[in-house]
Amino acid sequence: MSLDVSPALLEQAERGEVDEAEFVDCVRTSLPYAWEMISSLVAQLKVDGGPFADNQTPPPDEQARGQLLRALASDAIRGALQRHFGVRLAFQNCHRVAVFPLDASVDETLARFTSVRNQLLNQSPELRDC
Repeated sequence: MSLDVSPALLEQAERGEVDEAEFVDCVRTSLPYAWEMISSLVAQLKVDGGPFADNQTPPPDEQARGQLLRALASDAIRGALQRHFGVRLAFQNCHRVAVFPLDASVDETLARFTSVRNQLLNQSPELRDC
């Protein structure tokens, strides 16, 4: 799963610095499932409050799963999304995406969510080959 980079954006990259807003727009259009997942979780966090919002529903197909993996495995994409939405992103297995506010009061909750223990507890035979 690669980004669909416009010639103009590629030219920016070849010249030097890239406008991050244009990069984020490239991510939005290239990875629509991942974008929608993250933006809906951000909206849920704003409406519901609490320490985090997460998704526990597997993606509908391998293309969608690939979009989540691409968005969250790339440091550049993940960082740009975090800055754009003003959240911290966390990821477990093939689909459990969570958004945390930047507020330091949720640091302990984020540490628990991303701990080795919780990674192990979030496993199941159905997700073994996801």
